[in-house]
Amino acid sequence: MQVPRIVRRADASPGAHWPDSIPPLLRRVYAARGASTPELARPRLADLLAPDAMDGLEGATALLQQAIAADRHIVVVGDFDCDGATACATGVRGLRLLGARHVSHAVPNRMVHGYGLSPALVDELAALQPDLLLTVDHGIACHAGIEAARARGWQVVVSDHHLPGPRLPAADAIVNPNLPGDGFPSKALAGVGVVFYLLLALRRRLRDAGALVAGEPDLTALLDLVAVGTVADLVPLDANNRRLVAAGLRRLRAGHGCAGLRALIEVCGRDPARLTAADIGFAIGPRLNAAGRLEDMAIGIECLLSDDAGRARELAGLLNGINAERRAVQQDMTDAAEAALAGAVLAGTGTPLAPCLFDPQWHPGVVGLVASKMKERLHRPVLAFAPAEPGSDLLRGSARSIPGFHIRDALAAVDSRHPGLIQRFGGHAMAAGLSLARGDLPAFEQAWLAHAAAVLDDGLLQAELLSDGELRPQEFDRFHAEALRDGGPWGQGFPEPLFDGRFELLDWRVVAERHLKLSLRHPDRREPLAAIHFGGWRGTAPAQHLHLAYRLAPDDYRGGQSIQLVVEHLAPA
Repeated sequence: MQVPRIVRRADASPGAHWPDSIPPLLRRVYAARGASTPELARPRLADLLAPDAMDGLEGATALLQQAIAADRHIVVVGDFDCDGATACATGVRGLRLLGARHVSHAVPNRMVHGYGLSPALVDELAALQPDLLLTVDHGIACHAGIEAARARGWQVVVSDHHLPGPRLPAADAIVNPNLPGDGFPSKALAGVGVVFYLLLALRRRLRDAGALVAGEPDLTALLDLVAVGTVADLVPLDANNRRLVAAGLRRLRAGHGCAGLRALIEVCGRDPARLTAADIGFAIGPRLNAAGRLEDMAIGIECLLSDDAGRARELAGLLNGINAERRAVQQDMTDAAEAALAGAVLAGTGTPLAPCLFDPQWHPGVVGLVASKMKERLHRPVLAFAPAEPGSDLLRGSARSIPGFHIRDALAAVDSRHPGLIQRFGGHAMAAGLSLARGDLPAFEQAWLAHAAAVLDDGLLQAELLSDGELRPQEFDRFHAEALRDGGPWGQGFPEPLFDGRFELLDWRVVAERHLKLSLRHPDRREPLAAIHFGGWRGTAPAQHLHLAYRLAPDDYRGGQSIQLVVEHLAPA
């Protein structure tokens, strides 16, 4: 496991004209993230970017308007991750709010249909007799599936956010802010954000046509789903995404979320009134994702579409159980990956620059989590492969990357040098997926490592923790802990505040076999500070004087005015 280097963020001026309700500590944190004014720090939903500049909306909304007017059958086709599930639920709920009376949904099963709108899924959808398919969070790479659908006489509208390849699919309309030349200012929308914008544009079109006979629906009722999908997909929380996520969190905290999300919050043991983006990322999102990884995301989408609280609780409990199974499978696979890398070190070959891992017993739905775990431990790009199904000669892989190494572009580079080696790929800078024949894995690994060797340098391979510096002695209190917790949403591209400093260790113990519970003294404070280092037990006692990277958090377990330091990194001072 690589030891990260703590690097303090450069000082930035928070500027003037801040309201007294925002403490100086939070102003400093905002400024360090490029938000030097209250408007940038806490962007308002009222300032949400308008849809106007997004290409493809004119054609897509025209097709949807015609389908609604003619009472045609619209099938929203989702994807098997959290973004795809929330996008599907948003599309179905939004179209119904806008007057569509004949709306169904479908989602591929990873083990049966493969990714996205595939020909196999199209064959299955024929029984529904759709007139128009709306893909959400996928479609930009689904050439064969879209051709199969249009061959049956169906219209296809693609809404997606993934980076396109050199050729666009032959859909009737495509909405994707990442298409070349698209003028929409924010390229960071998740799939659920794109379909939300499509619904906004459709509402305006219907309004202008006088077609909203039941009055204008409030589409902000969908922002709970938009917030969950956006956070779970790890897209950058630029100002526009923070507007969407903050508004969705407000709905959830007020208890106004859909029945499925309320049930998931309950089964996670979270307090709705204090819900944060981190709760979405570490508790709600994984439970939805687990369905698509091990079972069928149809369960997750049904949970999100249910308006019956009892049924929603039943489905949330089922998702919770699937997630527990997912954790066990993931641990077994991660252990196997670590053993394989340890074996390479013992054999004298060392840890590869960009490990390419495969085990015929692995589950294809969990390889992305394995790649992510190993990437975190090694601070190197990692690919993990599994058979697409037991005994299959087709491998499905997931790739996770580090800052400075664009993983989707790296796959594109290998593909251009070795045409036909990769059967299919797509993704983003930090995460991607691919398929290849099992027999081609050695050749792919050789080509992949050659590209990594040409691109990666020592600077990129040094893990860094960006710190917001030291806290003042008077800032170790409940007021500042709550201000930091509630000052978000924090997430990708707008990270949660992290501080560092030196402390004296007064006492320590191991809890739940893996975690370190610490009692610390700050040099300028008399009162001891409680701290927890999750997964921090390494078999040896910590040093008496420590340099910590930590988050300041309210200690809701002890209540009152209690706080604790949540340790991210611990080293001898």
